[in-house]
Amino acid sequence: MKNKVISKTDFVAKIHDGASIMIGGFMNIGTVVGIIDAILETDVKDLTIICNDAGLPGVGVGKLIDAGKVKKLIASHIGLNPIAGEKMTNGEMEVELIPQGTLAERIRAGGAGLGGFLTPTGLGTLVQEGKQVINVNGKDYLLEKPLKADFAFLLGHVVDKKGNVVYRKTTRNFNPLMATACDTVVVEARSIVEVGMLDPDQVITQHIFVDYIVEGDKL
Repeated sequence: MKNKVISKTDFVAKIHDGASIMIGGFMNIGTVVGIIDAILETDVKDLTIICNDAGLPGVGVGKLIDAGKVKKLIASHIGLNPIAGEKMTNGEMEVELIPQGTLAERIRAGGAGLGGFLTPTGLGTLVQEGKQVINVNGKDYLLEKPLKADFAFLLGHVVDKKGNVVYRKTTRNFNPLMATACDTVVVEARSIVEVGMLDPDQVITQHIFVDYIVEGDKL
């Protein structure tokens, strides 16, 4: 069995300038902490971050935005982080806002190998700009294309050494979807256990999706 456990420093060394990264979380719930802090200690820059929101100033994804490491942010809202709003207004950071359900479904489509999906959400609004409108049975829909990325950063509650992941309550949020839609997946585990110690019925993200495991804050 491949040893997937790696130090944060060794993992972050694999991230290159301009990388696209999906980061799980919802208002920082379910967002990795240690990996983000490790990135701040490097010179990596021009990142494209795909996540639900911009976090808060000095918290979660907000730390990467504060440090000027994010070239483009793809998210459903940034209202909790005024620094993100300032950077968008000043042209320091490109921001693509996507309705939350559409964001989740675009990630799911990327992971499922689909070419996209049709949704009425956003018709007649700014969301429609530049997108193809398809009529089905007399009703218009927007064609939304799949989202994929180079890396996914997941936060796991308990993870075995093979990479099977158990989440805790709402910390699950976007994490399982993102695990399927990225080339390289790392899970920051609050607890790492031996193979065979997890109840298979509690495993949400299976080991086949996980490339690396790093140790996070203890339970």
